[in-house]
Amino acid sequence: MSDVRPARPGPPTSGRHLAAGLLVLLCVAVAVALQVAFPPGLVALLPSPDMHELHPDFDTFRASAVALVQGGDIYDTPAKLRNLNPPLLTVLLTPFALLDALPAYRLFVALTLLTVVGAVLVVARELRLTAGATTAVVLVVLASSPLHGTLLLGQIYGLLLVGLVAGWAAERRGHPLLAAACYGVTVALKPSLAPLLLLPLVVRRWRPAAVGLGAAAAASLVGALTAGPDSGLRWLRIGLTEPVPDTADNASLPGLAVRLGLPSVVGTLLGLAVLAATLFVLGRWHREADPRGIDLAGTAPWAVLAAALLMSPIAWHNYLMLLWPGVLLLLARGAAAPYRPGRAAVLLAVAVIPVSWNALWPAGEWWAVPGRMLYCAVLVAYWWVLLSSSGRRWRGTSREVSGVSEPPAAAPGSAAGPSTVAERSSSASRSSVSSRSSAWARRPVSAGLDEATGSPASATGTADAS
Repeated sequence: MSDVRPARPGPPTSGRHLAAGLLVLLCVAVAVALQVAFPPGLVALLPSPDMHELHPDFDTFRASAVALVQGGDIYDTPAKLRNLNPPLLTVLLTPFALLDALPAYRLFVALTLLTVVGAVLVVARELRLTAGATTAVVLVVLASSPLHGTLLLGQIYGLLLVGLVAGWAAERRGHPLLAAACYGVTVALKPSLAPLLLLPLVVRRWRPAAVGLGAAAAASLVGALTAGPDSGLRWLRIGLTEPVPDTADNASLPGLAVRLGLPSVVGTLLGLAVLAATLFVLGRWHREADPRGIDLAGTAPWAVLAAALLMSPIAWHNYLMLLWPGVLLLLARGAAAPYRPGRAAVLLAVAVIPVSWNALWPAGEWWAVPGRMLYCAVLVAYWWVLLSSSGRRWRGTSREVSGVSEPPAAAPGSAAGPSTVAERSSSASRSSVSSRSSAWARRPVSAGLDEATGSPASATGTADAS
């Protein structure tokens, strides 16, 4: 009796593509309408010399760097917002203290733009996306609200994206220890991303887990010792006592709970459940999959990052840019799952909706509650799609992602003759797996901006803590 299972019919991709296309058009239409209804856009405010009101996050970071250079307290500065980031970030941004505020900001914006576009191009090159797809992705990134908010506020998400992409690329090229070190240093800069370091533990890769945790601890220690022994404790006290801001831009579950009138701890517990479920599912898929298990160069790390952001006290809408490499992976897997490029297009398109969306939904009005849930819903959608794409039940192999289809394992005792070679060379174009060997068939199926105007907020009093 044959052990080969019949082919499973594919999803109705035509309907999915139509729905995805309509959603993309809707996002573009909303973005254009909001830009017309609520000018000026964030990009138009970039040249402004008003550091205190329009570029407050970078003003805060630079003020801490100036304090470090002058031997002062990096968490007691004349900046408008309070610095909620660890000492390591201040140490890293020390060179900007050598420039005046406005030139330093403009240099930082230029470097951020280059690093974000460069990171996207690196991912696209690794995945062998076509020139047309790469160009389209770059244009969407340049038009996105998260990028505009990051540049205007002077935030560090470009730096974080570089660290995450460096770790992903190292993992993809077969250097798991280097990947873990890159992730560890990135987590030291933004500790809310720390759940990413738990993924190697879930898949029982002990050495990368140790290297990642060690790199995070070592980098944090270097920052604390450089900024002063008390700086680390001061940062911990500030981070643990800072309230969850009640703004629609805060896409995390604790932020959503506060907007719904619930204690923030309710959202924290729900976010913790989401993270635990994510790690549990990935661990289970890893145990049930073939010996290679979950691909840590696939969407699994980005799914964990999305879960971490959902659990964080503060996860501004601008954090979406950290998840874009995972979305590009969906674009690259179109041959294995034709509906995924549609999902990727929608996930990228929602990012072009500007933060002036908040002006339509005033705080305190019961009928505005659904509109104020948009950014949290977007982050949940990212998490769900990235997680559901992490198992090998759909993906085949990691080499398929880059356009090189890895052949299925031969059945025990079979010989690799000319016909087998021919089958391997054409396996990427086949739509049915019913003729594959029994060994293959037994695989399991398993930004703090003002809500009314879109300008930087003055009420939160924080420079991104998450």
